[in-house]
Amino acid sequence: MPVPVPRQRVDPSDRAAGAEHTGGTDLTLLVIEDDPAGTFTAPELTDASGNRVRIRTARNLTEAERLLTDDVHCVLVDLALPSSTAAGPVDADRLTALRHVLRLAPRHAVLALTSAGDAELAAEAVRTGAQDHLLREELDGPLLSRAIRYAVERKRADSVQVKLAESRLRAQENARLERGLLPTPLLQGSDLRFAARYRPGRSRALLGGDFYDTVRTPDGTVHAMIGDVSGHGPDEAALGVELRIAWRALTFAGLCGDELLSTLQKVLEHERESEEIFATLCTVDIAPDGRRAGLCLAGHPSPLIARRGAPTGLLPYEDSGPALGVLPRARWPRKQVELGGSWSLMMYTDGLIEGRTAGPGSPRLGQEGMVEMVSRQFAQGLDGEELLESAVAEVRQLNGGELTDDVAVLLLSRHRRDRR
Repeated sequence: MPVPVPRQRVDPSDRAAGAEHTGGTDLTLLVIEDDPAGTFTAPELTDASGNRVRIRTARNLTEAERLLTDDVHCVLVDLALPSSTAAGPVDADRLTALRHVLRLAPRHAVLALTSAGDAELAAEAVRTGAQDHLLREELDGPLLSRAIRYAVERKRADSVQVKLAESRLRAQENARLERGLLPTPLLQGSDLRFAARYRPGRSRALLGGDFYDTVRTPDGTVHAMIGDVSGHGPDEAALGVELRIAWRALTFAGLCGDELLSTLQKVLEHERESEEIFATLCTVDIAPDGRRAGLCLAGHPSPLIARRGAPTGLLPYEDSGPALGVLPRARWPRKQVELGGSWSLMMYTDGLIEGRTAGPGSPRLGQEGMVEMVSRQFAQGLDGEELLESAVAEVRQLNGGELTDDVAVLLLSRHRRDRR
């Protein structure tokens, strides 16, 4: 049935509506209907704002597929269109053509054209996915122009909402994944207290190139490590996870010291993206009685030790080895250190000590500045999570803003009131 398109009637409300919803742009409408005489009598409309709506017509779905180019903004489907295509016979479902167009043009706005007596069919068309429906008996130029522009904007809004929902879902999935990759310390049966603080340098990330872990082996030894993969991207974060998992497996397998680090270097060399990537590492194995430990450093800063009745300082270590991945036949000697009866051992990555002391351009905090800061916080009675939270917060404050490098801090403590 022909649908005449009369000349546009000037209506002041149309001018505001068109400008608000389309920004004054020309649009292209593809009409799908099978009237042999040609339903639409004009090749384009001009609304009250002077913007054009160019009209293309297709007599069937096959022709519509050919005419549906990237410059088409909206598709008007006549629900009276026979749903036969070149691929098959007529279907009794009057929405088949609409469904076909929705599959064919998922990014386009789609309008359904029906008769006044098909109110239920029109409502079902909207439920199926059309942005709106138009009644053949009420159709005129201004109504069609407004409907097209509103449909295009509605489709844009729907697309934005879909993208936002997909983005939130991906963010939630990434967060769950990264939380699952963070370590859970295995210290059952140990009297040591454990605390950790982790801040990735990447914006909106939960995981960076820094990594740490702590486990207790069946002989009662507590093993702790902290490391830092060079770089700040997701590949470096993934490599850090691989090294942490490998360290845990090798530790439970009984490896320690140079043998452990040599094996980890092989893992890094096999998994890294380029030969320029390396990783620093600090490992500590604390004897079952908690009074002494073995220490290995692979290009990593030495841990901080705080003992009751003694000044806070760094564990002595002169013969540290190179970072993993730098020298192919490197060695990492294990040094025996005395801890004492009551102590707190803080392991950290360089993100904690490379922050500035008074904003951009000022000297870096360094290990000496960190020792002074943490010593003062210990003297104030801070310990555990509270101490680490305070330390990271003060470093950020001194830096004058967020730290650009990853920060990982691990604290193991042993308190004995009756013994030194």
